Amino acid sequence: MAKNHPTTASARPHDYLPAAGRDAFLPFYDRLTALLGAAELHRTLLAQADLADGQRVLEIGCGTGNLTLRAKRAHPAVELVGSDPDPLALAVAERKAAGLDGIRFERGYSQRLPYPDAGFDRVLSALMLHHLDDEAKTETAAEVRRVLRPGGSLHLVDFSGTGHGLHGHLAARMMKSGHFSEEPGGGSDDDTLRLLGAAGLDSALVATRRHRLLGQVRYYRAVRPT
Repeated sequence: MAKNHPTTASARPHDYLPAAGRDAFLPFYDRLTALLGAAELHRTLLAQADLADGQRVLEIGCGTGNLTLRAKRAHPAVELVGSDPDPLALAVAERKAAGLDGIRFERGYSQRLPYPDAGFDRVLSALMLHHLDDEAKTETAAEVRRVLRPGGSLHLVDFSGTGHGLHGHLAARMMKSGHFSEEPGGGSDDDTLRLLGAAGLDSALVATRRHRLLGQVRYYRAVRPT
């Protein structure tokens, strides 16, 4: 998941947050997230995205590819691309995708996507946006609009509020029980809606769900106008 801007080869080796927080934890990442219930978040997000045969779909901040792979298995005729700055996580994703057609994983930063304009019908993002600073969030939203086709849509789930600074610890606790309760949509004070709207996307809060320990996660849809 991208954390800062791309840097030169002389810069520090990690200008992003690795999928497992640290490279050394990567071998345990998929097992842990499976035990903690990440699949429930992914199922909900994919149901919202309403994928259809022939679409091209991009996941930004794909990590080890679990959401992208779930989408491919549920919709074999959809072309899937997973993008992430972490080459070690991408290597894991590629191994898991062996034998599947119409899916690939490529290195890229969400704020500098290496794709042409209007190339995707859907963009997916799961628990990634809160890692970015304000400048990178603004650039990411602009890039999402750029790569979406007119009428295409972003489908995003992320924490709401401020209690998520420790990615690994809080994401793990957030997914631990897998039990959510539906709540009415949030009020007007929503930075994510403002961010997406400022990028020229018609955005909406689809659902707000409260976790027993961590508070709210929110699902958003944002459409590039035709």
